Amino acid sequence: MEEYVTDAIVLKKEPSGESDMRYALFSERFGKISAKAKSSRRIVSKLAGHLEPGTVAKVRFIDKGSAQIVDALKSSRVDISPADLRFLNDLLPDLQADPDLWIQLTRQAFSWRDILRTLGWDPRGAVCSLCGRKATWFFIPRQEFLCDSCVLKMGKNKISYIRIED
Repeated sequence: MEEYVTDAIVLKKEPSGESDMRYALFSERFGKISAKAKSSRRIVSKLAGHLEPGTVAKVRFIDKGSAQIVDALKSSRVDISPADLRFLNDLLPDLQADPDLWIQLTRQAFSWRDILRTLGWDPRGAVCSLCGRKATWFFIPRQEFLCDSCVLKMGKNKISYIRIED
């Protein structure tokens, strides 16, 4: 059993079992981690207040085949909307540290254009993958750029789309 300590941004939380919670964290040392926190849904939980989405916390976890959070201490918050935190969770690969992305998320104003550029999808000069026109959206599930017309034609809600141009 290994023990690790790292700074992490809480991207997402969801119930797991009767009193546990599963968290998606983007950590400075390890990249995106999925970890369980035992009894964190209980009213007397000392972890729950330190692990809200958007929180930056010093997190201690153990690896027993899967990550389990044993301690956390909130240090600050990032100015990123809950929807953008969910998009980041969907977009980031597991266990791939990215120091440049960590700096962007914790020290700079949040910008999808900069985030996508850091992750390898530079929106400058991007064209729609369906028609070749100037792209204004990034479609997360297929990781491709789309224009306004093609997004409308797809007839889907915009829950998986990031607007890259205003």
